[in-house]
Amino acid sequence: MRLLSHTIGIFTHPDKEWKAIRADHLSFAQVFFSHVPILALIPTIAGYIGVTYVGFELGGHLTKLTPQSAALLAVVTYFAIVLGVYLLGEFINWMAKSYGVEGDEPRRHYEGTALAVFVTTPIFLASFVLIYPHLWLTVIVFGLAGTYSIYLLFEGIPILMNMNKERAFLYACAVVTVALVMMVTVMIGSVILWSIGIGPVYQH
Repeated sequence: MRLLSHTIGIFTHPDKEWKAIRADHLSFAQVFFSHVPILALIPTIAGYIGVTYVGFELGGHLTKLTPQSAALLAVVTYFAIVLGVYLLGEFINWMAKSYGVEGDEPRRHYEGTALAVFVTTPIFLASFVLIYPHLWLTVIVFGLAGTYSIYLLFEGIPILMNMNKERAFLYACAVVTVALVMMVTVMIGSVILWSIGIGPVYQH
């Protein structure tokens, strides 16, 4: 129930919801495991359905992946997403002292993880679009979701971390940089996996 209320709240009244998230007395494990393993199912299941049953355009032709290939990629993607959000939260927590975030280590750990969880929630929800993996539709939807996630980040840090807006702005820029580096790393990792045979297999 808490998952649903916070998820709705960051879309309807984000300022108020960040304050509610800050008021929660939870551990980083509680906020992480109550959200991320569930939300990460959205892109993996939607993507599996999209590439195996609906298909996508490749070279001007409608293409689909074999169920076995798509299932393997879905499993790899699921664990990569869960690990990615965890690492983002760890980086946020690691940078906290440098930007003067107050509180003891467990509290900062919760706040860093909560920030990573809730700023990525719009992207998780936007992943429903992968059921119909049209290139431009996917780009537009994920572009809008990514923009809102960045907005949530810049809005949430001063509230969740109880910081002035000047330091919060620098902190948020550092988090965005880390997230971009992680995205590039995932892309490189994908190329490596494909090169060793863990890649898409197309239906004929």
